[in-house]
Amino acid sequence: MLNKRIFTAKEVRDNEALAAKNSHCELFTLMQRAGEAVFNVWKEFNAEHTLVIVGQGNNAGDGYITASLIKQAGKLVTLCAVNPEQALTGDAAKASNLWRDEGGEVNAYTSELLNRSDLIIDAMLGTGITSSVRDNFAKIINEINACNKPVLSIDVPSGISADTGQPLDIAIQASKTMTFVGIKQGLTTAIGKQHCGQLIFDDLNIGTAFFELAASSGTLININSFKKLGARSQNSHKGTHGKLLCVGGNEGTAGAIRLTSEAALRAGAGMVRVYTHSSSIAPVSIGRPELMVSSAYLQEALEWASSVVIGPGLGQDEWAQQTFDEVMQYCQNNKMPLVIDADALNLLAKQASSYMLERCILTPHPGEASRLLSTTTQEIESNRFENARLCAKRYNATCVLKGAGTLIDNAEHAWVCEDGNPALAVGGSGDVLTGIIGALLAQGLNVDEAARYGVTLHAKAGDIASEREGQRGMLPSDLFKIVRALIN
Repeated sequence: MLNKRIFTAKEVRDNEALAAKNSHCELFTLMQRAGEAVFNVWKEFNAEHTLVIVGQGNNAGDGYITASLIKQAGKLVTLCAVNPEQALTGDAAKASNLWRDEGGEVNAYTSELLNRSDLIIDAMLGTGITSSVRDNFAKIINEINACNKPVLSIDVPSGISADTGQPLDIAIQASKTMTFVGIKQGLTTAIGKQHCGQLIFDDLNIGTAFFELAASSGTLININSFKKLGARSQNSHKGTHGKLLCVGGNEGTAGAIRLTSEAALRAGAGMVRVYTHSSSIAPVSIGRPELMVSSAYLQEALEWASSVVIGPGLGQDEWAQQTFDEVMQYCQNNKMPLVIDADALNLLAKQASSYMLERCILTPHPGEASRLLSTTTQEIESNRFENARLCAKRYNATCVLKGAGTLIDNAEHAWVCEDGNPALAVGGSGDVLTGIIGALLAQGLNVDEAARYGVTLHAKAGDIASEREGQRGMLPSDLFKIVRALIN
């Protein structure tokens, strides 16, 4: 899956020239291929009048090539430059001269040109931008975003950091983004993923040479990245398929641990036991008699289990703290596979130095991650790759940083989930994810496999549910039957 690797902007910049040379390809030929790739995506829009807006660098060169191809196809295309008086250099100048040789004009940008078009091709700012978008670009980006017309961005949506995915004050909201040579990591997660719209990749026929040279920063994964778990043995029994202990559900929050434990059953755990607050026994048990529910004998339950989940609905009071301490101590001493979620993450953040974790998965949303790393949610989201890695290293665990483009990081490698949609942004969704991951651990997957497969199962189930009935109003429990179907 060469095209599933992701890279920093620097890795692409540092290696694409040599990759082109090793592929017997001149850099201008690479620019022509990029323009052709954008032109092929442009066809999908069926635009009558295309406005191409260019900046100064190679990104602009790609735009000039694309405009030339649209003109050659006999379609109406207008090209404008943000700074038309500024001279271009290198391959971008060569592309500009080709456009002019064909009778193309370079206009100054006006709102009137925007209003006359029905598609905008964004070739303003590429991967090189690292500081705030300048005022002249910002004005144009604002007007494009406000016009509600489709936008095709070249390489990255202008104004987006290719490494973090964060807007540098303001950024284009694209309908589609065509990116080249290597997929830039910032386009795969959080707000960068949103600004891209549909992300399309083309290695410009130098991929093999590039991948030999460049160090990947991670891998994109989806439900098709995984082999099926396989048929179960005819002589297997309930104990063969894992015994999962789910710990949580303080007074008034029984629903969270109920969602986790039922998700674990649906994801294939052979037996699921719940340790919960005494007031939560009835709410957890009612309607799901397959669960074994208790508020006593935690030590015995831990000794019974083959893996443990702690956190959903746990709370942070005295009962929660005592329960947390006992579970953490046992799992640490016995190297028990463990998933830590929700309030257990908040308790862990308060006493991280007390535990040396092994075979452990943390599943924070950005707010919980901020507490684990003693920072702010905004800081977590400003560089999700860096912070997921930092969390994994600090806690010696595999970190699942939830959100659009959920990140899984084991301190050595990162994976980004392509599946998922905003339907999953609802209370209880994370509890279901935790149960799925716990069930996979119980069935013998290692922590990295369970985290990666669990995230993609959950995300794909959300996609299927939203395709059937829409994104609004989905309940986390709607995922149970879909997860069961996917895992089989």
